[in-house]
Amino acid sequence: MKQLTIFTPTYNRAYCLQICYESLKRQTCKDFVWLVIDDGSTDNTKELVEGWKRENEIEIIYHWQENQGMHGAHNAAYGMIETELNTCIDSDDYMPDDAVEKILNFWNKHGNSKVSGVIGLDADKHNTIIGTPLPNELRSSTLFDLYNTHGVTGDKKLVYRTELTRKYPYPLFDGEKYVGLDYKYYMIDKEYEMLLMNEIICKVEYLPDGSSRNMLKQYRRNPLGFSFYRKELMKLPFTSVSFRYRQAIHYVSTSLLSKNRTFLIETPSKLITVLAFPLGFLLYLYVSSKTREINA
Repeated sequence: MKQLTIFTPTYNRAYCLQICYESLKRQTCKDFVWLVIDDGSTDNTKELVEGWKRENEIEIIYHWQENQGMHGAHNAAYGMIETELNTCIDSDDYMPDDAVEKILNFWNKHGNSKVSGVIGLDADKHNTIIGTPLPNELRSSTLFDLYNTHGVTGDKKLVYRTELTRKYPYPLFDGEKYVGLDYKYYMIDKEYEMLLMNEIICKVEYLPDGSSRNMLKQYRRNPLGFSFYRKELMKLPFTSVSFRYRQAIHYVSTSLLSKNRTFLIETPSKLITVLAFPLGFLLYLYVSSKTREINA
């Protein structure tokens, strides 16, 4: 059995998916499976991937499902992965030629059951690291502490032990297509740290139709998902009062957007939520005004 699954959620991305595929064909180590989760595409993604499977250059598994959003595609992937490790490479991203080799060499040398996986670096096509490098003085860290204690910025590439990513499935809300992916990662943070590997293992490009470019619209269209995410972050045992206050602001805003009249009963921190209400209400007004056409 292969050791690593690289999974790629995709939705109508046939126009750019080949760049990812070509990078996987060039890998110096082929000890991986490419799992393509087609989240309801209506373009020629299926035909494209089936053609690549016939080339037999790498092992490919293709799965189509009704559109559920990125978190639903992740749920499907984690339910199918059978390898020890997994990592997500988005449909508009690709891997340097030696990325799999670096991941597996590092894990086979340093990995163990006391950590949840490995954090590596993202870079742009010019090899410029996204955000900051990882702290050289640290061997391991939780993802939360990396950003909130050690001052790391920018997207990083996460490689997880599969048995852990099967835990904490993302909830699905009727009519919505978004829940923050960090929810699962922070749940895992409660039990494990991740090893730090200051190596570029993913090249990223933020396309105009990507979710990160359309976050305000996502916020308006998916208030239940956003509300769930903020409420769960308020429950984390290792956060500061100021962190929980910021989550409460968004919790108030998204609760108002979803017309949830019981949000004060449901909050895990009633006092902080009450104190956050004025700013949460202002944020609700701001989002409503900026996305008025969505509800028109």
